[in-house]
Amino acid sequence: MQSKTLSRRQLAHMAGVAVATSGTFLAAEQGTLTARHVIERIQKNIGVPWRRPTVDTFKAGDPDTPVAGIATSFMATLDVLQRAAAAGKNLVITHEPTFYSHMDETGGLVGDPIFRAKRDFIAQSKLVIWRFHDHWHARQPDAIYTALAQLLGWEKFGIGKSQEFYALPPTTLGALALDMQTRLKTQALRVIGDPGIEVSKVALSPGAAGPFMQMRLMPQADVYVCGEATEWEGIEYARDTIAAGQKKGMILAGHVVTEEPGMNVCAQWLKTLVPEVSVEWIPAGDPFWRPA
Repeated sequence: MQSKTLSRRQLAHMAGVAVATSGTFLAAEQGTLTARHVIERIQKNIGVPWRRPTVDTFKAGDPDTPVAGIATSFMATLDVLQRAAAAGKNLVITHEPTFYSHMDETGGLVGDPIFRAKRDFIAQSKLVIWRFHDHWHARQPDAIYTALAQLLGWEKFGIGKSQEFYALPPTTLGALALDMQTRLKTQALRVIGDPGIEVSKVALSPGAAGPFMQMRLMPQADVYVCGEATEWEGIEYARDTIAAGQKKGMILAGHVVTEEPGMNVCAQWLKTLVPEVSVEWIPAGDPFWRPA
């Protein structure tokens, strides 16, 4: 039979839990900012009409949870969630899905051990996850574009009011790709085309580029830069363009690294809306590596 005597460590732990719990209840009673309140502020200040349907909804957790801190990220990976919880950030605002599909549909994932591990960690850590995709892109100027252009050093080369075209000083496709790889600190960058061709006008499309966007932008530029493209769609269009005799290039820099900087800007913007709590950008990081 186990002794019912509690150690000092156990007593101290219980006391700490009691203080934390009572503090949470007291904060709630005093009208502390909740996750729902934060999202309401975003909706009021985003500067574009709130549309429905939208993927910008709560994905996990109780929206009425008092907010201790906010983390923004490109994606609420399990690693990002663990880092957010460790930093005391219980509201995670993610740009991309949490549960592996655009609509965050989880019906078919119930038996998956990775999904369960992630779901259980969110519940145990009392995290709230909200997606901020459609309306963050709709805000003008689109911070996903401006943050990437600034990181690449292209902000002063924009053509007119468009965020899609840039007139860079003439260089080669190979030199441009190398400069981008250095600035983005990525190992995932891939290039299509002759590295020696001269390029100046760039068409930019961060994140996932559909083939119709590529067909619209690529003919107007020397090189088309995007995050990712489906290999049997956009990649083949680029190869056929070159085979048809056009001196063009395509650079795929990676979905994460092209959109991640925009969520750092999001964190800075949220600090002006929610001064009551700490707001931190937690980068998901480039998921790829290449063998030496």
